[in-house]
Amino acid sequence: MEDRELQQWIEQISMESFGRPFVHQARFNRRLRSTGGRYFMKSHDIEISWSQWETYGRDEIEKIIKHELCHYHLHILKRGYQHRDQDFKTLLAQVGGTRYCQSLPRPRAKQPYKYRLECVNCKTEYFRKRKMDVRKFACGNCRGKLKSYTLDLTAPS
Repeated sequence: MEDRELQQWIEQISMESFGRPFVHQARFNRRLRSTGGRYFMKSHDIEISWSQWETYGRDEIEKIIKHELCHYHLHILKRGYQHRDQDFKTLLAQVGGTRYCQSLPRPRAKQPYKYRLECVNCKTEYFRKRKMDVRKFACGNCRGKLKSYTLDLTAPS
């Protein structure tokens, strides 16, 4: 689906479900990950998550579109358009939109530890993925000074 098809689809849903036209711009946003869509109050444009479209398809996107159109129409009518407002909750239930989008599956690659901290006194080891200033911290066991070592990530484990 392309942006112009999305635009036509949103215009159609707006007329069918809300009885009012959508006269602004709609587009996909490939960077959206934690949200299904966005409504911009200044420009009145709507963005829809491309990842949601690829993962969950037409039915889920239609619910997200109805959610964003609730924001759109209520804001234009100067009524409660925020998630906490009763006007928004009521309209969302009437049109069959979704309050929350589904979470996207996120396979995360486990990052290796890059740094090893060692207490000078008790020899307790701490492993870190990010570099830190050892002058600002002390050992959790004995309050001793820490010494930092960079781990060799190319060596076989």
